[in-house]
Amino acid sequence: MAVLGIESSAHTFGVGVIENGKVLANFKSMYKISDKGLVPSKVADFHSRNGKRAIEAALKKSGIDISDIKGIGYTKGPGIGSCLRTGQLAAKSISLAYSIPIFPVNHALAHVEITKHICGAKNPIALYVSGGNSQILALAENPYKHYYVLGETFDIGVGNMIDVFARAAKLKPAWGSTVARIAESGKYIQMPYTVKGMDFTFTGLLTHAVKQIGSRKIEDISFSIQETAFAMLCEATERALLLTRKKELILCGGVAQSVRLRSMLGGMCSSHNAKLHFAPDEFNADNGAMIAFVAEKMMQSGMRFSIEDADTDQHYRIDKVRVGW
Repeated sequence: MAVLGIESSAHTFGVGVIENGKVLANFKSMYKISDKGLVPSKVADFHSRNGKRAIEAALKKSGIDISDIKGIGYTKGPGIGSCLRTGQLAAKSISLAYSIPIFPVNHALAHVEITKHICGAKNPIALYVSGGNSQILALAENPYKHYYVLGETFDIGVGNMIDVFARAAKLKPAWGSTVARIAESGKYIQMPYTVKGMDFTFTGLLTHAVKQIGSRKIEDISFSIQETAFAMLCEATERALLLTRKKELILCGGVAQSVRLRSMLGGMCSSHNAKLHFAPDEFNADNGAMIAFVAEKMMQSGMRFSIEDADTDQHYRIDKVRVGW
């Protein structure tokens, strides 16, 4: 009983095929981000033009015909509205054409659940770090099973913060991996550090770092903004780990691809006899397999949605989602 998933929350149009938790295909088509960042209308147009090809490529790789797909999931949110709607439209069209049940999936939940599945984590806390958000999460049973937020950013996601800095510094390409590469030869300079319990903010750090451009070595600024942001995440996550007394931490989302963040969290976990888990980068970056995985879980647990219920929500929070499995 294969399930197809479509991810289109931002610059990636990803299509995955899952069968009984096994990834059969995970194809993606990515919009090339310019120095101006994401222009929603242009990204949505890219998805519209490339979506059909991505779906066909994923089905071909999986060896499964569209008529044999038993469920289809798509990203309901959070994300960029026009991008979300392209994935929604593709999923609804397939659902109606082939009478396949449709499942609206929360993007953050998909990141957490695919990482738990791949790593075999049982009852972890999760540090979800992406371009659009940064949250510390744990699973609760009451009043219903759901993820609750232990801590989160008060302003922008850590990934977005680093990307904005990269554009301001005119780095090419202007994203986090470039900052990480340049930071390898940098030295630390003092930066604003803001953690409030298990919450944090990044705009003060970003503003200060951008102001240093031109008067400090870009290697030093890159090292310092990255090191400070990751230290803030580690402090808040350590507090959450000790508060919940859990012994597992999963790191997920686009920024989970950072080798430096993994190293810092690994050291923190070791000091508390806790285990750090993270999935291969294919599943940390936005992808369709994670959407298909959660859709399959929803289908197997008996959840059903009408085509009218298959909407989008740019601000769809993970703590509003019932986990039915």
